[in-house]
Amino acid sequence: MFDMRRREFITLLGGAAVTWPLAARAQQPIPLIGYLSPGSPESFAEYLAVVRRTLAETGYVEGQNVGIEYRWSRGQADHMPALAVDLVSRNVAVIFAVSNAAASTAKAATSTIPIVFLSGGDPVEIGLVGSLSRPGGNATGITMFLNELAAKRLELLREIVPNVATIAFMVNSTNPRTKINVRELQAAARVAGQDILVLDVSHERDFDAAFATLLQARAGALLVDGDVLFNNAREPLIQLAAHHRIPASYQVRESALAGGLMSYGPSISDMYRQAVVYVGRVLKGEKPADLPVVRPTKFDLVINLKTAKALGLTVPPTLLARADEVIE
Repeated sequence: MFDMRRREFITLLGGAAVTWPLAARAQQPIPLIGYLSPGSPESFAEYLAVVRRTLAETGYVEGQNVGIEYRWSRGQADHMPALAVDLVSRNVAVIFAVSNAAASTAKAATSTIPIVFLSGGDPVEIGLVGSLSRPGGNATGITMFLNELAAKRLELLREIVPNVATIAFMVNSTNPRTKINVRELQAAARVAGQDILVLDVSHERDFDAAFATLLQARAGALLVDGDVLFNNAREPLIQLAAHHRIPASYQVRESALAGGLMSYGPSISDMYRQAVVYVGRVLKGEKPADLPVVRPTKFDLVINLKTAKALGLTVPPTLLARADEVIE
């Protein structure tokens, strides 16, 4: 009797020894990614799909073995610092900072939590990393170097509207790289003998006033900077340009697809994919200091021929031949 009970006790104890570690492991918290963006989930839905798909490819599935804490400032730049501090207080494993402003704010909030950024400017010049090849701190990521595209975008727009004395450049001065972009574009315009009218817009409600200034100055074309604000408010911006019959060039392909005259820039979806690959590598233990900043190698030219015809513009065949995509 005693031996039987002893065997039952040992069996029970053995079963508990097996079950307890499994339960303990199941209760261990999964790592958290802090997603910091100046936009909104509605305007970033396409890119969020890229984020989740790429995370799965790196071995992480949201809700299973990784969690994501989303923080959106919805165009309110002054909300960003509090959102970054909140993510730091939650002890996230890595912060994925989408935009220059998000990256700079995250960098100011923590010097220890790894940061992977998706930046439009020069991350060295805006203080995110020590160098592109050896970031050296707690941040690394993907940079699109949009300021270097300014001269090329001006040149392409000039091929469609060649005889324009003044071209407007719409920017958001709350973006840390705006001054650099303006400087680069003005230098390129001087060489071509053109004037640049800078339109400073920090909210969608400023669009009407900006176009009034553009019309008063008789600017004949518009370059829209690659800021999150202009991506979030893509539709009203394109509608205003169409209403006032202003040829406009954008940085992201989606703007040309939505009715903008043209776009030139790197694939944003591809940039997201590369950034999320870095997020996965950081979650697996790699250090941002050892991961070089990645730059895009391909830039797409998209021309909306339907919009060109509506504006009464003839796109040169040589430009059409160089386009990666033509919308008819």
